[in-house]
Amino acid sequence: MTRTATVSLATDLDAYRISLRAYLGNGDALDRWRGKHHATTEERIAEHAALMAHLYEDGWNRYGWPAGAGGLGGDERHRGVLYDELSAAGLPVPDPQLMLETLGPPVVHFAPDLAARYLPEYLRGENWWGQGFSEPEAGSDLAGLRCRARRDGDHYVLSGQKLWTSHGATASRFVCLVRTGTTESRHRGLSMIMVDRDTPGVSVRPIALASGYRELAEVFFDDVVVPADRLIGAENQGWAVAMYLLQWERAMYAWQSAAVALRRFRELLGQVAGTPLPDGAATRVGECYADIVALRARSVQTVRRLAAGETVGPEASVDKVLLATAEISLHDLARDLLGTGFVFGAGADTGDWRADWWFSRSATVLGGSAEVQRTILADHVLGLPKEPRA
Repeated sequence: MTRTATVSLATDLDAYRISLRAYLGNGDALDRWRGKHHATTEERIAEHAALMAHLYEDGWNRYGWPAGAGGLGGDERHRGVLYDELSAAGLPVPDPQLMLETLGPPVVHFAPDLAARYLPEYLRGENWWGQGFSEPEAGSDLAGLRCRARRDGDHYVLSGQKLWTSHGATASRFVCLVRTGTTESRHRGLSMIMVDRDTPGVSVRPIALASGYRELAEVFFDDVVVPADRLIGAENQGWAVAMYLLQWERAMYAWQSAAVALRRFRELLGQVAGTPLPDGAATRVGECYADIVALRARSVQTVRRLAAGETVGPEASVDKVLLATAEISLHDLARDLLGTGFVFGAGADTGDWRADWWFSRSATVLGGSAEVQRTILADHVLGLPKEPRA
C-alpha cells in the first residue's frame, strides 16, 4: 500500500469502504475464517487474533486509530465500516476487537504513552485486554468498588477481587477500576490502572457459562505491585475515565453487535430456508429485522458524534437498551425457527446458536442493567420526577 493510498483512505471514508470491500472479497486467504466453528473460547479467540494479525499486516484494522498509537489515521467511522464489511463478507468481527472498542479510546485519550506502547500489539492480535470493573458486591454500582490500590513510591499495590471480567479467561492485561481513596469517597476515590496478567500475585479463575464457554473470569490481586505509570488518567480520576469509556461501550459496541447480528440473521434465514416454519414466523422475522435496523439507526448517530469529537452523555443509554432488545429478539427467533434442532441438534450450527442464545440472556444485565439504563434516561434525559422512596 503506497503512502498516497494510505493518506487517501484515512481521509476518504468512501474510498476506504470500497477498497476494503474489494480486499475482503478477493482471494482465498480469508476463507479460513469464514463459517468456522470453534469448540472452545480459547480456540475461537486464537483464530480471531490471527485474523486481526492478517488485517493489521495489510493495514485495514489500523484505520480509525491515531498514528501515535500504531494506527493510520481516520476516525470511529472507519472502524464502523470495518465491522460492517467484515460481517457482509461472512467474516467474524474478532472478539478482541470488541473489547478494544471499549478500552482503547480511554487509553488513547488519558494515557497516550500506554497506547503507543501496547495498542499496536493489540491490533496485531498478540495481546488483548480484559475489563475489570465488577466485583462481588459492586456490579452496576461501580462507586461501591472495594478492590484497593495503595500508592507506594513509584508503584501501586493492588489487593482485592474482580468478578465477571470480560475476556478475563484469555486476556494478557486487565484494565481495572480500583479504589485509591476512602470507601466513603465513593466515585471520587476511584482510579483506572492497567495490570499485566503475569504479574506476581495475579490469579485468574475462568468462569464457565451455561454454554460451557469460558468467556469471563474472576481475577484476584494479592499485593500485586504495578508501576505508577500504568495509571490511566490521574489518581482518583477513574470515574471520569469510566464515564468517558461508556460512550464507546454504548455506541461502538452497539454498532459492532448490530453488524454481527445482521450477518447471523442472514445465516439463520439461510439455515431454515425450505423448511416448514411455525405460524407467525414471517411477522417474527420482520420484527427481529426491525429491531436490528432500529439499533443501527440509533447507534450510527452516536458513532458520528464520536467521530466529530462530541461528548456523548447519558443519552447513550438508548443504544444499550436497543442493543439488548435486538440481541434477545434475534436469539429467541433462532430458538423458535430451528425448533427441536435448536435443543437436540448435534451440528456445529445449532451448537453455536444454543451458546449464543445462552449468552443473550445476559444482554439486559451486562454493562449496566436495563433497569439502570432506563433510570438514567428517565432522570438525566427525560427529566421525569424521581420515584418516591418506600
